[in-house]
Amino acid sequence: MSDNKLQLAQQSHEAFAAGDRKFFEQHLAENFTFSSPLDVGLDRDGYFKRCWPGAGNGQKFNFLRLIQHDEEVVVTYEITKPNGDKGRNTEIVRIKDDKNRQCRSLFWLGHTARSLNH
Repeated sequence: MSDNKLQLAQQSHEAFAAGDRKFFEQHLAENFTFSSPLDVGLDRDGYFKRCWPGAGNGQKFNFLRLIQHDEEVVVTYEITKPNGDKGRNTEIVRIKDDKNRQCRSLFWLGHTARSLNH
């Protein structure tokens, strides 16, 4: 993969929706960290334990904003669950050497974070 951080950020969300663990294994750094208002400072293993059970459940992402600044990509999306529930989130993803190093989930609108399993 080239140094296209915007593409990797989008592909990561799409891989989550598809439950593509192989993609995540390949593109998460060993020292990856994830933080949200509900989950502060999860390491890679903690991310897979806490967040991955929500992957591949038929959710759809509609990307509203993908903005790159240096190693960071700001991703705002609307997510739709199979039952039609929707929510909106913004994340800041730090990417280096084709690896997601850090993801900070900033806010959720229109639902609770737990209802969408991250």
